[in-house]
Amino acid sequence: MVKTSISEISYLTSTQLTEVSCVACTINSTKIAAQKATELLLLIPNWQLHNRDNIMLLEREYTFKNYKLAWDFANKISVMAETEGHHPAILLEWGKVTVTWWTHTINGLHQNDFICAAKTDALFSK
Repeated sequence: MVKTSISEISYLTSTQLTEVSCVACTINSTKIAAQKATELLLLIPNWQLHNRDNIMLLEREYTFKNYKLAWDFANKISVMAETEGHHPAILLEWGKVTVTWWTHTINGLHQNDFICAAKTDALFSK
């Protein structure tokens, strides 16, 4: 896995983004501005930006034929999140998983959120 900065991930494809590792984030880490987030969203086009309680988030809903398939997918996300040291909100429902990424430490978006969103998409494609 490659560690890189936000300015560098802007030039990656979504496939290349899955090869980047998350970096340690502190309360002094810089949030991604709304304009930059909109640009980075082009790398993960099925995701949406949301603002909840003045916190910018990435969110995507995945659909499945049944609860078991959705559950399996939620578990795969959990394993990936633990490996990356970055954890989303996961809502598991019958035939549906909603994943929300944001960085709790800074109450906003960080490059890790875009990296993990791309990795979530890759898990769904498998």
